Amino acid sequence: MQMRETLIAAARSMAGLGINQGKAGNLSLRTPAGMLITPSAIPYEELTPAQLALMPFDAEYGTFHGPNRPSSEWRFHRDIMAARPEVGAIVHTHAPYATALAMARREIPACHYMIARFGGAPIRVAGYALFGTAELSEQVLIALQDRSACLMANHGFVTTGATLDAAMLAAVELEALARQYMLSLSIGGPVLLSEPEVQAAIRQFATAYAS
Repeated sequence: MQMRETLIAAARSMAGLGINQGKAGNLSLRTPAGMLITPSAIPYEELTPAQLALMPFDAEYGTFHGPNRPSSEWRFHRDIMAARPEVGAIVHTHAPYATALAMARREIPACHYMIARFGGAPIRVAGYALFGTAELSEQVLIALQDRSACLMANHGFVTTGATLDAAMLAAVELEALARQYMLSLSIGGPVLLSEPEVQAAIRQFATAYAS
């Protein structure tokens, strides 16, 4: 029950953090019983723990337990967790600045050392596919190769983390980076870091944030 309440609290916090609006977005959390995911079309403020969908990893693809259907985006959540055992939680939102870049199909280059936070440069844009489809899941998995986040063309973005707190923090930091990048474009564009500088930042992150 605590994991369900934690997931709901995170979902409700997104609007106040400026990374989501209304019923958009979805979150998932790896548990010993399978993947917990927010259901489709229920406002987060009305969501109860029992309404979260549980999708066992050892059941037929698409199987869920609960009174409500899982988010229409369950496929990329489940596929990411299946492909990336280190991922414990996933956040998908339509945050304004990152989504604006996604609408323009514009990657985030090595404009700030915080790019290291997401595994390197660039933060890619997953190819467009209709929401909720297997094709979209395939595109997201491609864009996430060696990365912990990606934009989604004409859609939004995905962040991953070992924990729900980590995935949520990544979402906030990605939206901040997107905003900073867009602001820099208004004054002529950023001076990009070199690949050696990005790799040095990645090594520094591993040292500075080692658990």
